[in-house]
Amino acid sequence: MFELVQRGPISYLECVPLRELGFVTHAFCTRREGVSAGAFKSLNFSTSEGDPEECVRANWDRTAEAFGLSRRQFFNVHQVHGNEVLVIDDPAFRTFTCQPLRYDAIVTARPGLALCIRTADCVPILLADSRKGAVAAVHAGWRGTSLGVAARAVDCLREHFASDPRDLLAAVGPSIGPCCYEVDKPVHRSMEALGPDRTSFLAAVGKGKWKFDLAAENRSQLLERGLSPERIYLSGACTSCESERWFSHRRDAGRTGRHLNFIFMDRTPQIL
Repeated sequence: MFELVQRGPISYLECVPLRELGFVTHAFCTRREGVSAGAFKSLNFSTSEGDPEECVRANWDRTAEAFGLSRRQFFNVHQVHGNEVLVIDDPAFRTFTCQPLRYDAIVTARPGLALCIRTADCVPILLADSRKGAVAAVHAGWRGTSLGVAARAVDCLREHFASDPRDLLAAVGPSIGPCCYEVDKPVHRSMEALGPDRTSFLAAVGKGKWKFDLAAENRSQLLERGLSPERIYLSGACTSCESERWFSHRRDAGRTGRHLNFIFMDRTPQIL
């Protein structure tokens, strides 16, 4: 249910059912066709690991041009591996501020605002309400997952925009897969604290070591919030396995770039 798409120089994964809604544009960008070099080759969207600012800015500009957007339409937050959700429900909300906005999910019903999440192994989740038109972008690493950040995003869509979870589509993008994601006791304990069934996505591989299916755990949390199983789509792509296509913090020992994952509404949908 995902396709690799080329728009101008930008190569990205697209969730077909999300595209077919007709009022949403979204992308899980690959690392290809940017201007960054070395460990950040080449479409990197973060300066946090040392990529020069001019390269990152050029990557943003290149992407904005490919999608026919202005750079100012891309809205970022300072991700902190928590579960706080930023709700943009005021048309006058200023998307540019001097203060860092410390959130790991964003929700809005405002057309034309591209909600951005940057990842390099963590799970990017894009949500869209097929009736009300609200959208969300979620960053879920193991800490955010243990805090239920995806579930909180669904709660905010329901509370602020009257979304029915059964109307939501969820696209779960590329992240580190259970084939490569080995974790230790702190991660196991954090998931165990959610309930005894939460460890079903952890497969023991040795004393104090487990392989963790992070995407599947987030899917489970979305199901618990009332999303229909047939409306949750997993890309199945492992960022650690495919070095030519994806950045991976785990594989590259922390010195790597960040992908851009974003969603925005072109317009408000017609309510059927």
